[in-house]
Amino acid sequence: MNYAFGIIITLLVFLLMELVAWFTHKYIMHGFLWQLHKDHHDHSNKTPFEKNDYFFLIFAIPGFLNIFYGLNDLTAAYFWVGLGITLYGAAYFFIHDLFIHQRIKVLRNTTNPYLLNLRRAHKVHHKSLAKLGGESFGMLLLIKYKSSKALKNTEPRL
Repeated sequence: MNYAFGIIITLLVFLLMELVAWFTHKYIMHGFLWQLHKDHHDHSNKTPFEKNDYFFLIFAIPGFLNIFYGLNDLTAAYFWVGLGITLYGAAYFFIHDLFIHQRIKVLRNTTNPYLLNLRRAHKVHHKSLAKLGGESFGMLLLIKYKSSKALKNTEPRL
């Protein structure tokens, strides 16, 4: 396999990870692992870290292992698959933790329509503090949410 094919695999895995993240968020985080995700919605944990942060490790392990085993042979798909998973994880960290939840204050005053839509969609998701009944489970691909006074008045602290 040449590097161009590896880059294509990386991009495809990156895009596939959006579907994996959506499924995991909707059916696992808001399902049988709700106890790990709950503090992300109700802010019951008063430390800088949440139980929800364990999902970082859950997603990082397959990426790390694929890169680690693929380093011996870059012609194998392992490395490129791991790279796609890891790049998605990095995008998730920057978008979700830094931009949306402002764990580090960045892009606070953006006027970029795509970024503002990401923030709105996440606020729509966080309107529900319950395990069930939420919406907008994706991160990068989402429907367009229009800003409204009703949404602004009911949004929880992010």
